[in-house]
This record gives sequence, structure tokens and C-alpha cells, in this order.
Amino acid sequence: MTIAARGQAPRSTRTGLRRAGLATVGVAAAASVGLMTYPLWQDWCLTWGAAGDEPTRTLPGDDLLENPELLSTRAISIDASVGDTWPWLAQMGSGRGGVYTYDWIENLFGLHMHSADVVLPQFQNIQVGDAQQLGKKGPVLRVTVADPESALVFRSDDGNWVWAFCLVDEGTGTRLISRNRIATPGASWLSRAFYRFVMEPGSLVMERKMLLGIKERAERLARGSEGTIP
Repeated sequence: MTIAARGQAPRSTRTGLRRAGLATVGVAAAASVGLMTYPLWQDWCLTWGAAGDEPTRTLPGDDLLENPELLSTRAISIDASVGDTWPWLAQMGSGRGGVYTYDWIENLFGLHMHSADVVLPQFQNIQVGDAQQLGKKGPVLRVTVADPESALVFRSDDGNWVWAFCLVDEGTGTRLISRNRIATPGASWLSRAFYRFVMEPGSLVMERKMLLGIKERAERLARGSEGTIP
């Protein structure tokens, strides 16, 4: 009678299970080390891509939430004009042009994000007061600043989140700065710890992908290889 016949899994299966278990332990260990050492790389996380005085520079929307508990300023250089970059900001949002990050992750939370690869004319006329909700139960973000080719600022209706996008014309290209200001009034220490050690690093993963996505689309548009939907 073979080993398999006596109720034991074949050697190849057992080897595969051991490897999967080791991989899981490895990932868990790496995540634990990352969390424990987060204070050492928190500044880098919250200012990814930002240069010079960008992390401390006064930007549109700063006055809407003066003492946030979470403040991030991330940035990227784009080899395209502000005119080729602005359309991708103007059409952002759920049910609009998406946010150019990992759609599958966004949609796990029911946000209905589908990142567009073309400029959508029907979403270009963004105005102060325009509002969009993140999912069925998420916050309502309302446009508070809409300065074409310069600044776009959203503020949640509860006043606890301000998200600003600023375009800086550098002559040969554009500097895109994204700043999040978030308050958590009344949050428990556990919730605050979750925000700090999970949400902050997680926001870098998503926002880095978003900034790179905008960069790719704007540069493609600048090269003349990007069309629009009629």
C-alpha cells in the first residue's frame, strides 16, 4: 500500500504546503518589522517625491483644515505641460475618470473606480460646489477650489478631510503636488494607531500609483498619442 493510499498527501503536495506556509510566515514577519520600524520611515512615507520646500509650502486648501492629525505631501515631476496634466485631475472621481490607482483595491470597498486612459470631455467643466461620494456610505467630497491648470481642492462635507492637487509650471514640464489633510476627532487610541500604522503606509501605495498614473497619461497626451472620447 502506498503512502498516499494510507491517507497522507503526496510528497509534492506536502512540499508545496510547506513552502506556502513559509511564504506566509515571511510576509507576516516582514509586515511586522515594517510596522515596528514605521516611525523611522514615516517622514519618507508622508513626503514621497516631495522636494525642497514642497512639504512645508503653503498650498490652496491649507486654511480649510488648519491642525490635521494626518498630513501628507507627495509630488511627482511630469514631462508635459500643465495643460496636458489638468484634464486628468478635472475628470477624477467615482463614476468619472477614476483615480488612476489600483482599481481592484478601490472596488473591494465599493468605490466603483474605473481609471480612464483617455480624456473625457463630459467631465472637464469641474466647478466649485460639485460633489461626489466615495461609495454608498463614504464621505462626500466637494470641490472648494477649481483653478484650471493650477489647483483643484476637495473638502469632505464633515470638514475632516481636505485633498489638494496643485500644478506648478516649470517651463519644460509640470510639478504635481498632492496634499492630504485629515482630522480624526473623537477617535479612540486604537483607531488612531490604525490610521498611523496601516492607513498612512497604505495611502503611499495607492497615491504613488495615482501620481505615476497621471504622469503616464499626461506625458502620453503631450506626445500626441492620446485621443479623447467623442
